[in-house]
Amino acid sequence: MNKARVPWKAVIGGSVGNLVEWYDWFVYSSFAVYFAASFFPDGDDTAKLLNTAAIFAVGFFMRPLGGWLLGRYADRRGRKAALTLTVTLMSASALLIAIAPTYESVGYFGALVLVVARLLQGLSVGGEYAASATYLTEATPRGRRGFASSFQYVSMTAGQLVGLGLQIILQNTMSKEALNSYGWRVPFVVGAVAAAVVFYLRRSLLETEAYGEEEEERRDKGTIRQLLAHRKEALLVIALTMGGTVAYYTYTTYLTKYLSNTAGLAKETATLVSFCALFLFMCLQPLAGALSDRIGRRPLLITFGIGSMLGTVPLMTALGGASGFGGALVLSLVGLVIVTGYTSINAVVKAELFPTHVRALGVALPYAIANALFGGTAEYVALWFKDKGIESGFFWYVSACAAVSLVVYLTMRETRDAALSRSEGAEPSDPVTARV
Repeated sequence: MNKARVPWKAVIGGSVGNLVEWYDWFVYSSFAVYFAASFFPDGDDTAKLLNTAAIFAVGFFMRPLGGWLLGRYADRRGRKAALTLTVTLMSASALLIAIAPTYESVGYFGALVLVVARLLQGLSVGGEYAASATYLTEATPRGRRGFASSFQYVSMTAGQLVGLGLQIILQNTMSKEALNSYGWRVPFVVGAVAAAVVFYLRRSLLETEAYGEEEEERRDKGTIRQLLAHRKEALLVIALTMGGTVAYYTYTTYLTKYLSNTAGLAKETATLVSFCALFLFMCLQPLAGALSDRIGRRPLLITFGIGSMLGTVPLMTALGGASGFGGALVLSLVGLVIVTGYTSINAVVKAELFPTHVRALGVALPYAIANALFGGTAEYVALWFKDKGIESGFFWYVSACAAVSLVVYLTMRETRDAALSRSEGAEPSDPVTARV
């Protein structure tokens, strides 16, 4: 294989399922403003959003279990097998939400169905992130891994854009009464069907060379014992994820609610701002990933850490006072440009830290723990601060998380030139001269 080329079939195959996974994951949050009233008794809007945000967070607490089980599965059975399994679980969870009964018909049983669906989603996404990150990284030659692995967040963001785009379409073709009554179910039906299609697409993927080298030689792949032998790298993943995941969910899933609930923008305007900002954010990922192949991963992480630590409070304060589409879009883009320093390369950095026999588990479990503690709770923490009348406290919380991660970025080793297979280890790296 030409070492200078990106294996586009593998990149697309690994990414398209990731798109559907994250479409289903994020569409819950995007449509929460419409279905919150369907599963809880009458009360103020912030209280209902708090309830749905709590269920959203429940999914994150399932992610460590999913990271452990499916990360182990990916290390023992292969990246391809894990990718196929995760998208199957996501299809089932989306279908559950689509048919969940309302509070009016069965009381809190409908909310219980939501919880079960979110648990399945958490299990699936806990493994999907690592399987996708590991597959994209291992399937790409050294010197192009940053670029190729950036498509993980391209696909994640594309999934959210599809959800937001569908929301815009439904907002303009259905009445608010219809959306609140049954229209919110449409995106979950779409997600279930799309995941079933991706199941067949992923069956044609080839296993990676790095995994093939280990397949018959080790019998202790993907075990906690092996992970503990790399405990320093596992703790590093948790720490470097902390600030990035809080910032990411602040400027993506929480942004629409913040613009609507705090800035006072119409739901339709807030959704359009999020859609445009995320589209541009998605386009930035491969550019930043390619840059990391030339200058290294640490400079981008450090830039994110400084920008998020110093910029979150003034940016979120300004966004809270945004009065129109243009100003809200510009401010949102500033935040997302900063976050790109983390999102574009965090997957490849984590994969480059571990050896093949424990790579998927090493990425999955520590990352899922960090997301459960910080990413999944970000929206709930933000709404809690708002409910207590001290909304600005959340901005300082995000800045503090970024500050902790910044210390890690400043002290960690560079991973760009790590060899992930024996063939790579036998060849000199030349990331500067590599071309797509």
